[in-house]
Amino acid sequence: MKDSHMAQGRQKTSITSRILDLLEAEGIDTWFGIPDPGVQAVFREAQDRGWTLVAPHHEAAGGFMADAWSRMTGKPAIVNGNQGPGVANLMPAAICAAKESVPVIFLAEQRSRRLDSQVKRGKFQYTPQPRYFEAAMKYVGIIEFPEQVDEIFREAFRQALSGKPGPVYIEYPEDHLDAELEVPPVLRPEQYRLTRQLADPDAVARAADLIAKADSPLILAGTAVNRARAHEVFLRLARQIGCPVLTTPGGRGALAETDPQLLLYSGEAADKAIERADVVLAIGTSIGEQMHSGTTHHWDRGNTDRKWIHVERDPANIGVNRLIDVPLVGDLRDVIPQLCESLHRAGGRAASRPLPEWRAGQQQFRRAMIEAAPETVPIHPGRMIAEVMRQLPEDTVHIMDGGCTSLWNLAYGEIRSNDFLGSAHFGMLGVGLPYAIGAQLAVGGRRRVCLITGDSAFQFHIAELETAVRKKLPIVVVVNSDGAWGMEHPGFYEQFGPDKDVEVRWGAVRFDKIAEGFGAYGEYVDRTADIGPAVQRALAAGRPAVVQIAVDPQVNALQAPNWEEFVSWYGSLY
Repeated sequence: MKDSHMAQGRQKTSITSRILDLLEAEGIDTWFGIPDPGVQAVFREAQDRGWTLVAPHHEAAGGFMADAWSRMTGKPAIVNGNQGPGVANLMPAAICAAKESVPVIFLAEQRSRRLDSQVKRGKFQYTPQPRYFEAAMKYVGIIEFPEQVDEIFREAFRQALSGKPGPVYIEYPEDHLDAELEVPPVLRPEQYRLTRQLADPDAVARAADLIAKADSPLILAGTAVNRARAHEVFLRLARQIGCPVLTTPGGRGALAETDPQLLLYSGEAADKAIERADVVLAIGTSIGEQMHSGTTHHWDRGNTDRKWIHVERDPANIGVNRLIDVPLVGDLRDVIPQLCESLHRAGGRAASRPLPEWRAGQQQFRRAMIEAAPETVPIHPGRMIAEVMRQLPEDTVHIMDGGCTSLWNLAYGEIRSNDFLGSAHFGMLGVGLPYAIGAQLAVGGRRRVCLITGDSAFQFHIAELETAVRKKLPIVVVVNSDGAWGMEHPGFYEQFGPDKDVEVRWGAVRFDKIAEGFGAYGEYVDRTADIGPAVQRALAAGRPAVVQIAVDPQVNALQAPNWEEFVSWYGSLY
């Protein structure tokens, strides 16, 4: 396959082959992007090597697919964009990946370096691309000379995966399309970057002592538990401590919501646990606005002098949003086992006595809330979420997209697996369908992927239904259909009164028919009793499926649960 030979320990190879070698050393075997001329040789060889190649209909969607693939595999992902407009289309996904701390490699094709340096006007499909990405990327590298390919890619991986993970940008000028190199064997990741990061042993011992002596400890699990795929060791620690576990919106899924230790943040049971807590173990979270920085709202009641232990990869995040008593800086996959061993040496601790009562109260409240959701026409959105969730397998990968839909999902949806994907930090609309595609590619046929999305969000990248059909991905998309920008409705209502909204509502759209046009399975549901059977048929269809559920637009927008909690995330602005 490669035109290469060995000479004095070095290998002659094409730059195309070398890029693939470097990616494979990091465990990457999937490439997202449109096969423009700059990467056609890469696509051709990657296919020969058995890679999965996915061409989206929009580069941003490809970036979101790579984002989800990375989250589900724990590996960096790659997406390419064609010079000029193709690279520009990557920008939304790049900014989102930066905010969501996902290590995506954005490979930007570019015209020749000679043209790049010329002082001329009117260059076609050209713009100085790196400067537009610099603010969002952890690293921006340009392959000025073919011989730089190793060092540029290694630095990209080093930056993307060191400290707080994040996206990087590599520019690949057309000068190098046919370049040949003489290179040494590809280095293993541990040969050129930090792949393990243990916390200071003395700090670990102090943290273990605090937890062991605590009367009522509490765990707050954040995004990094999911990004690190640290679910197994996290569960071990949670069981060892035996205390309540809360998750941030980005940390949802760190512990399945069916777990007896899980309490839902902002709920009455979680409030009781917070008020009583004398030690908080925050793991992989910035303790941001959605957690009220650990200082206001739910945190300024009860035992307000509680101690804080913070497990975090990036030392620059320690002590910024609130004071920290014991910082544990390191990789969660290394620090959590350290803490488990230290707790074991400290003698462990008994399980929290009031936790079963708190958990029972929470579950009783949720059951009552679901039962109280009326069977109406149009359908009550909370009832819709509950009915859909009942049909899904236990290990379903859950994807969430949309404004009000997300609030209904958070209140009425119980996540029974460790995998819940959404734009929890950036609040980016339109990520849902690409996320579902990326997630299904990552899990293959082993598990099902279900997206519950608002209809406005669904339309951002609805063309990617064709991608799902082409790649034979049996994703199930449930569309919460109110024919409006639901989250924009309350602002008009509160400020101007009923029926005074502007450009919030739009015409009826039959997404089930659109799905059928793409070759997917489609159903339209307007009665509560039909939701379960429709989802079952969608699961059994063996191809991408869209179930459109007509919900009450007034209830969806004006009665969305936890609205006051959502508004409180904006801090002093409200």
